[in-house]
Amino acid sequence: MSSRGFTFKQFHINHDRCAMKVGTDGILLGAWAPLGAARRILDVGTGSGLVALMLAQRSEAAINIVGLELDEAAASQAEENALASPWPEKVSIARGALQHYSAPLFDLIVSNPPYFVHGQHFSSAARAGARHTVSLTLAELFSHGRRLLADDGNLALVLPVQALTEAMEQADSNGFVLCERADVITKEGKNPARFLMLFSRVKHCEKASDIVINTINNVHGDTYIRLVAPFYLKM
Repeated sequence: MSSRGFTFKQFHINHDRCAMKVGTDGILLGAWAPLGAARRILDVGTGSGLVALMLAQRSEAAINIVGLELDEAAASQAEENALASPWPEKVSIARGALQHYSAPLFDLIVSNPPYFVHGQHFSSAARAGARHTVSLTLAELFSHGRRLLADDGNLALVLPVQALTEAMEQADSNGFVLCERADVITKEGKNPARFLMLFSRVKHCEKASDIVINTINNVHGDTYIRLVAPFYLKM
């Protein structure tokens, strides 16, 4: 992957002005997040606009996908990426913090939220800010997600294993239930490294699945291939 950008089958992402680059977490969220018939979608902390554009490629029903970004440099680049994509009429970028953001209610909110703790070393202040939970905590993500979601709307997240307990506590505090969970396993036989989670306020189905990125034979797992093949050039 170039530090300047990443080319997918239907669009290109420039990310040289973004603290967080295109990565596996965002790609998995964009490929996995259940869309249903969602017409209005919000991508919180959109960064380069990656997830928003992946959802635009996947969804025929969506008419408005908003990428919300606090960092001005990233927001500007996300806007450029959206305008250069096949879906400039569908994807727009909003600037600001979720805590102060107001809009008509959404059917789906997605986020690859900050989750690293203070004490970790990062090469830039912007990257540190993007990864720390200073600007947006899980508590705020769930409470403001509730505020901005339609009653039957869903909240889809990708989280590390160490955030699972807090996520479930915050979900319960805000009236959400876990509807779907996919365990992301980087190497077959290892414990999950990430969880893809879908929360809802009106249904409780709790479907569970595994996404194995690499098998013991050093080939990609079938579910992983099915999810990302519509996006990766060489898959």
